[in-house]
Amino acid sequence: MPSFVHAPLLWGLALLGVPVLIHLIYMMRHRRVRWAAMEFLLVSQKKNRTWVLLKQLLLLATRMAMVAAVVLLVAQPRLRGRWADWFTGTTHHVVLLDDSFSMSDRWQQTSAFEEAKRVVQRIAEGVTAEGAHQFTLLRFSQAGRAARGTQPDLIQQTVDADFPARLKDLLGPMRVSQSAAGPMAAFDGVEQLLQQSAGEDRVVYLVSDFRARPWDDPTAMRQRLTGWTQSGVRLHLVRCVDAARPNLAVARLAPGEETRAAGVFFFMEVAVQNFGDTAVRDVAVLVETDGQAQPAVTIPAIPARGVEKARFPVRFVTAGPHRVTARLEADAVAADNTRFAVVDVPLNLPVLLIDGDAQAQDARYLSAVFEPGGAVATGIKPRIENPRYLSTHPLDPFQAIYLANVDRLDPSAVTALEQYLKAGGGVAFFLGERSQPEFINRELYRDGQGPFPVPVGRPTELYVDHLERAPDLEITAHPVFQVFAGQRNSFLPLVIVNRYVSVAKTWQPDPQGSAQVICRLRNGAPLAVERRWGKGRVVAFLTTAAPLWNNWARANPSFVVAMLRLHAYLAAQPAGDAGHLVEAPLELVLDPSRYAPQVRFTTPQEDTAPTATTEAVLSPQGQLVATLAATDASGIYQARLARTDGQEETRQWAVNVEPDEGDLRTVLGPELAERLKDVPHKESSAAMFQYAAEERSGTDLSLPLLYVLVVLLVAEQVLAWSASYHPPSLKPGLAAGGSP
Repeated sequence: MPSFVHAPLLWGLALLGVPVLIHLIYMMRHRRVRWAAMEFLLVSQKKNRTWVLLKQLLLLATRMAMVAAVVLLVAQPRLRGRWADWFTGTTHHVVLLDDSFSMSDRWQQTSAFEEAKRVVQRIAEGVTAEGAHQFTLLRFSQAGRAARGTQPDLIQQTVDADFPARLKDLLGPMRVSQSAAGPMAAFDGVEQLLQQSAGEDRVVYLVSDFRARPWDDPTAMRQRLTGWTQSGVRLHLVRCVDAARPNLAVARLAPGEETRAAGVFFFMEVAVQNFGDTAVRDVAVLVETDGQAQPAVTIPAIPARGVEKARFPVRFVTAGPHRVTARLEADAVAADNTRFAVVDVPLNLPVLLIDGDAQAQDARYLSAVFEPGGAVATGIKPRIENPRYLSTHPLDPFQAIYLANVDRLDPSAVTALEQYLKAGGGVAFFLGERSQPEFINRELYRDGQGPFPVPVGRPTELYVDHLERAPDLEITAHPVFQVFAGQRNSFLPLVIVNRYVSVAKTWQPDPQGSAQVICRLRNGAPLAVERRWGKGRVVAFLTTAAPLWNNWARANPSFVVAMLRLHAYLAAQPAGDAGHLVEAPLELVLDPSRYAPQVRFTTPQEDTAPTATTEAVLSPQGQLVATLAATDASGIYQARLARTDGQEETRQWAVNVEPDEGDLRTVLGPELAERLKDVPHKESSAAMFQYAAEERSGTDLSLPLLYVLVVLLVAEQVLAWSASYHPPSLKPGLAAGGSP
């Protein structure tokens, strides 16, 4: 049966009486006048009366049909029910539901996701009345997942009378995810489905909060939507938030660049981002280590749309992985208020001290800094060796390598040192009497291609300036010396440098290069130069570590602090597993000679995703690879490994949400329309959304009615001409009065 988009306009059908009324009024204008010639005509009319009357009735009916067609066109009829199915088949309703964690935005007694679920329910109730419908529901978090693919909640489900109830049961327990998936993933997820249903009437509903971040560059999305609408897809955008609310997020939690070992204090760094348009003050960050509450950290102020960092000390007595958690107080979005970190703390950090002198004076001073003995613990375990050790032993176990007063190295030692740096190791050089500039420049500097950061010259005296007593050291803000900045460098002016190795006069730091001077002498000559080489770091001190060319290591506390900071910089350990994000698979690569293929994964949400045993797969490289794809929640994930020696081993990861998803800026109606220019679509808010009558199934009869109206207009003209009197045309001669 037909329905009408604008049913009240059907009152216009009352205009059907207008042609009849006009006809009756026209008939009333005739007056009978009898005269002789007319009698003959009346006799002729009686013979053709039936035919003439029929043509007049047809003309009247045609004019009434024209009026009816115009009224129906304005009312926009749609044919529904089995007749519509016979003409067009079904309407496919595809709902793309945003369940990224920004949709947990709460206000009053509702949230963006609750509003979105109500919209989906209204769509289902609107399409159930009549006609043939199919329904597809795809959440953003279920689209385009790397390991599991796209998994719609409903796919081409036939809509019947019970469908709204079934959908309500499905939506009821549904909760917002911790994903940061954007609309493009959902578009990709239904692309093939829309192509397969190209012969159907298709309506796509994008139910989202329309945050500004994914829409800042909408080029790819606009192209995709344009292709859909050109293929006949109708697009309806439903916005589920009414305003952009302020929000804070823990953007980062990681150890600082300091020595980490069992029993040693080190600092964790937490960063809090303010996504609001106003500054916030006295932001409290609650801290836990291994489940135990620690003193809260307070950030005095965070500017609007800014990030501020804070540091707090931690200490773990035992070696192994440890958990650190940072939390904020509740605000608009909960998922980004918590961040996790797994910090692997070794028992100690072995370092290698290579001294070219048999007495190892430089190495012994460095060893005294790293392992002072007594109650003081640094976590560093130094080992003193001669240069030959570099060629004959593996260097991987050492966190950093220090070479002091070395005259030369074997080619194999240079190669081993470079491989160590390429793999991410840290190396420090201290020069002295035994150092040979020719060897350094030829084998270690190599015109800037080697690991040594500068070309060097001969040892040079730094003469005492009796007129101006300026400090011998001029430091920069480099991490090694940063602690001495400002008023905290009271010990540095006491450092006296008598001798140093000069730098080639032609050398200047390349602004585009990695080498930089981090400490100079009062005469401007470089004293410490740093550079990146491979994945590693190199720092070269152009003087001795022992108090031979200077007095730095002799009863000056700044030497101890600087060397510990140097080691923390060279041996910068991985920041932990802070780089794993929700929905990114966890991959574990194992040596088959040491581990069994069975891996037991434990997830943070044991109630919904309990511990599962996974069988590792042997890769083409001969390694066992175990993958956990279900990382749908932030928290700490564990893998229990069975070793071939019968022992059990545990690995841990911290999985966190994408903090940028907490940016609650929205794209308002005019802005969204501008971003989607040339894309036909409808837009409405969730609060005002009602299923539109024109989106129901069935055939739109407007175009057929237009064709009928054209036919009626032509028929009316033909009938009007046929029903009227037309005298026969005369030949030109007769018309002029001549004889035939």
